[in-house]
Amino acid sequence: MSAHFEIPRLRTLARHALPTVIEGTLIPLSLFLVMLHVLGIWGAMAVGLGWSYAAVLRRLIAGRRVPGIMILGAVTLSARCALAFATGSTFLYFLQPTLGTALVAGAFLLSVPLGRPLAQRLAADFCPIPPHVMANTHVRRFFLQISVLWAVTGFLNASVALWLQFSQSVATFMLAKSLISAGITVSAIAVSTVWFKRSMTRHGVLAARTG
Repeated sequence: MSAHFEIPRLRTLARHALPTVIEGTLIPLSLFLVMLHVLGIWGAMAVGLGWSYAAVLRRLIAGRRVPGIMILGAVTLSARCALAFATGSTFLYFLQPTLGTALVAGAFLLSVPLGRPLAQRLAADFCPIPPHVMANTHVRRFFLQISVLWAVTGFLNASVALWLQFSQSVATFMLAKSLISAGITVSAIAVSTVWFKRSMTRHGVLAARTG
Protein backbone atom coordinates (compact mmCIF):
# COMPACT_ATOMS: atom_id res chain seq x y z
CA MET A 1 0.00 0.00 0.00
CA SER A 2 1.25 3.48 -0.84
CA ALA A 3 2.29 5.64 2.06
CA HIS A 4 1.56 8.80 0.09
CA PHE A 5 -0.28 11.52 2.01
CA GLU A 6 -0.56 15.29 2.19
CA ILE A 7 0.78 17.06 5.26
CA PRO A 8 -1.71 19.47 6.87
CA ARG A 9 -1.07 23.18 6.48
CA LEU A 10 0.72 25.06 9.27
CA ARG A 11 -2.53 26.57 10.53
CA THR A 12 -4.03 23.10 10.89
CA LEU A 13 -0.91 21.79 12.65
CA ALA A 14 -0.91 24.74 15.04
CA ARG A 15 -4.59 24.21 15.83
CA HIS A 16 -3.89 20.51 16.52
CA ALA A 17 -0.84 21.16 18.72
CA LEU A 18 -1.81 24.35 20.54
CA PRO A 19 -4.21 22.80 23.10
CA THR A 20 -1.54 20.26 24.10
CA VAL A 21 1.12 22.95 24.49
CA ILE A 22 -1.22 25.16 26.52
CA GLU A 23 -2.43 22.35 28.79
CA GLY A 24 0.94 20.68 29.26
CA THR A 25 3.29 23.66 29.40
CA LEU A 26 1.79 27.15 29.59
CA ILE A 27 -0.88 26.54 32.23
CA PRO A 28 1.49 24.77 34.69
CA LEU A 29 4.02 27.60 34.25
CA SER A 30 1.36 30.28 34.79
CA LEU A 31 0.00 28.48 37.85
CA PHE A 32 3.48 28.29 39.33
CA LEU A 33 4.16 31.99 38.84
CA VAL A 34 0.82 33.00 40.39
CA MET A 35 1.05 30.58 43.30
CA LEU A 36 4.62 31.68 43.95
CA HIS A 37 3.25 35.02 45.14
CA VAL A 38 0.21 33.52 46.90
CA LEU A 39 1.56 30.38 48.59
CA GLY A 40 5.31 30.70 48.30
CA ILE A 41 7.78 28.43 46.54
CA TRP A 42 6.70 25.12 48.13
CA GLY A 43 3.00 25.77 47.54
CA ALA A 44 3.67 26.75 43.94
CA MET A 45 5.58 23.54 43.39
CA ALA A 46 2.73 21.43 44.82
CA VAL A 47 0.04 23.20 42.77
CA GLY A 48 2.04 22.87 39.54
CA LEU A 49 2.55 19.17 40.13
CA GLY A 50 -1.12 18.68 40.98
CA TRP A 51 -2.17 20.30 37.72
CA SER A 52 0.09 18.01 35.68
CA TYR A 53 -1.33 14.89 37.32
CA ALA A 54 -4.89 16.17 36.95
CA ALA A 55 -4.39 16.80 33.23
CA VAL A 56 -3.12 13.24 32.67
CA LEU A 57 -5.82 11.68 34.89
CA ARG A 58 -8.58 13.62 33.16
CA ARG A 59 -7.57 12.20 29.79
CA LEU A 60 -7.26 8.65 31.13
CA ILE A 61 -10.73 8.79 32.70
CA ALA A 62 -12.19 10.12 29.45
CA GLY A 63 -10.46 7.36 27.47
CA ARG A 64 -8.48 9.89 25.47
CA ARG A 65 -4.88 9.53 24.32
CA VAL A 66 -2.33 11.11 26.66
CA PRO A 67 0.12 13.18 24.57
CA GLY A 68 3.77 12.29 24.91
CA ILE A 69 4.71 15.88 25.75
CA MET A 70 2.27 15.81 28.68
CA ILE A 71 3.72 12.55 30.00
CA LEU A 72 7.26 13.92 29.74
CA GLY A 73 6.17 17.07 31.55
CA ALA A 74 4.55 15.17 34.40
CA VAL A 75 7.54 12.84 34.83
CA THR A 76 10.04 15.69 34.78
CA LEU A 77 8.02 17.79 37.23
CA SER A 78 7.61 14.80 39.56
CA ALA A 79 11.37 14.31 39.67
CA ARG A 80 11.92 18.02 40.37
CA CYS A 81 9.45 18.13 43.25
CA ALA A 82 10.61 14.84 44.78
CA LEU A 83 14.25 15.93 44.97
CA ALA A 84 13.42 19.45 46.12
CA PHE A 85 11.13 18.25 48.94
CA ALA A 86 13.57 15.53 49.96
CA THR A 87 16.51 17.92 50.23
CA GLY A 88 14.67 21.11 51.17
CA SER A 89 16.59 22.89 48.42
CA THR A 90 14.78 25.29 46.09
CA PHE A 91 18.05 25.70 44.20
CA LEU A 92 17.73 22.08 43.11
CA TYR A 93 14.17 22.74 41.99
CA PHE A 94 15.37 25.35 39.52
CA LEU A 95 18.37 23.23 38.55
CA GLN A 96 16.24 20.20 37.75
CA PRO A 97 14.64 21.54 34.53
CA THR A 98 18.18 21.68 33.18
CA LEU A 99 18.86 18.14 34.34
CA GLY A 100 15.47 17.08 32.98
CA THR A 101 16.31 18.60 29.60
CA ALA A 102 19.59 16.69 29.57
CA LEU A 103 17.79 13.45 30.50
CA VAL A 104 15.21 13.93 27.74
CA ALA A 105 18.05 14.65 25.29
CA GLY A 106 19.65 11.41 26.45
CA ALA A 107 16.35 9.60 25.90
CA PHE A 108 16.19 10.92 22.33
CA LEU A 109 19.74 9.73 21.74
CA LEU A 110 19.18 6.32 23.34
CA SER A 111 16.02 5.73 21.33
CA VAL A 112 18.03 5.75 18.09
CA PRO A 113 20.12 2.56 18.56
CA LEU A 114 17.05 0.91 20.11
CA GLY A 115 15.18 1.51 16.86
CA ARG A 116 12.30 3.25 18.65
CA PRO A 117 12.88 6.95 17.85
CA LEU A 118 11.33 9.19 20.47
CA ALA A 119 10.71 11.86 17.84
CA GLN A 120 8.28 9.49 16.11
CA ARG A 121 6.33 9.01 19.36
CA LEU A 122 6.06 12.76 19.94
CA ALA A 123 5.25 13.64 16.32
CA ALA A 124 1.66 12.45 16.75
CA ASP A 125 1.14 15.20 19.34
CA PHE A 126 1.72 17.86 16.70
CA CYS A 127 0.84 16.27 13.35
CA PRO A 128 -1.72 13.47 12.85
CA ILE A 129 0.32 11.13 10.61
CA PRO A 130 -1.52 7.95 9.49
CA PRO A 131 -0.15 4.62 10.87
CA HIS A 132 0.66 3.25 7.40
CA VAL A 133 2.79 6.34 6.75
CA MET A 134 4.61 5.92 10.07
CA ALA A 135 5.50 2.36 9.02
CA ASN A 136 7.20 3.55 5.82
CA THR A 137 10.96 2.86 5.71
CA HIS A 138 11.87 6.43 4.72
CA VAL A 139 9.64 7.90 7.44
CA ARG A 140 11.20 5.71 10.12
CA ARG A 141 14.71 6.61 8.94
CA PHE A 142 13.80 10.31 9.10
CA PHE A 143 12.60 10.02 12.70
CA LEU A 144 15.80 8.23 13.67
CA GLN A 145 17.80 11.12 12.23
CA ILE A 146 15.57 13.81 13.71
CA SER A 147 15.85 12.17 17.14
CA VAL A 148 19.60 12.84 16.97
CA LEU A 149 18.87 16.49 16.10
CA TRP A 150 16.60 16.85 19.13
CA ALA A 151 19.18 15.18 21.34
CA VAL A 152 21.72 17.82 20.28
CA THR A 153 19.11 20.56 20.79
CA GLY A 154 18.38 19.30 24.30
CA PHE A 155 22.03 19.11 25.31
CA LEU A 156 22.61 22.63 23.96
CA ASN A 157 19.63 24.01 25.89
CA ALA A 158 20.83 22.28 29.07
CA SER A 159 24.37 23.62 28.70
CA VAL A 160 23.22 27.21 28.21
CA ALA A 161 20.78 27.01 31.14
CA LEU A 162 23.43 25.57 33.43
CA TRP A 163 25.86 28.36 32.59
CA LEU A 164 23.18 31.02 33.14
CA GLN A 165 22.11 29.63 36.51
CA PHE A 166 25.63 29.71 37.90
CA SER A 167 26.66 33.03 36.36
CA GLN A 168 23.56 35.26 36.50
CA SER A 169 21.03 36.55 39.01
CA VAL A 170 17.74 34.66 39.36
CA ALA A 171 15.78 37.26 37.40
CA THR A 172 18.32 37.37 34.57
CA PHE A 173 18.55 33.59 34.59
CA MET A 174 14.78 33.11 34.23
CA LEU A 175 14.43 35.71 31.47
CA ALA A 176 17.52 34.76 29.47
CA LYS A 177 16.85 31.04 29.83
CA SER A 178 13.29 31.39 28.54
CA LEU A 179 14.28 33.54 25.56
CA ILE A 180 17.35 31.54 24.55
CA SER A 181 15.63 28.18 25.03
CA ALA A 182 12.65 29.34 22.97
CA GLY A 183 14.97 30.54 20.20
CA ILE A 184 16.90 27.26 20.07
CA THR A 185 13.73 25.17 20.19
CA VAL A 186 11.88 27.18 17.53
CA SER A 187 14.93 26.90 15.27
CA ALA A 188 14.98 23.13 15.76
CA ILE A 189 11.27 22.94 14.94
CA ALA A 190 11.81 24.96 11.77
CA VAL A 191 14.70 22.73 10.68
CA SER A 192 12.68 19.59 11.47
CA THR A 193 9.67 20.82 9.48
CA VAL A 194 11.65 21.84 6.40
CA TRP A 195 13.72 18.65 6.55
CA PHE A 196 10.60 16.49 6.80
CA LYS A 197 8.83 18.19 3.90
CA ARG A 198 11.83 18.04 1.55
CA SER A 199 12.84 14.50 2.49
CA MET A 200 9.35 13.03 2.31
CA THR A 201 8.52 14.83 -0.94
CA ARG A 202 11.75 13.52 -2.49
CA HIS A 203 10.85 9.96 -1.52
CA GLY A 204 7.26 10.28 -2.74
CA VAL A 205 5.77 9.94 0.74
CA LEU A 206 4.53 13.51 1.03
CA ALA A 207 2.26 15.08 -1.55
CA ALA A 208 3.95 18.01 -3.25
CA ARG A 209 2.12 21.35 -3.13
CA THR A 210 0.85 22.35 -6.56
CA GLY A 211 -0.30 25.77 -5.68
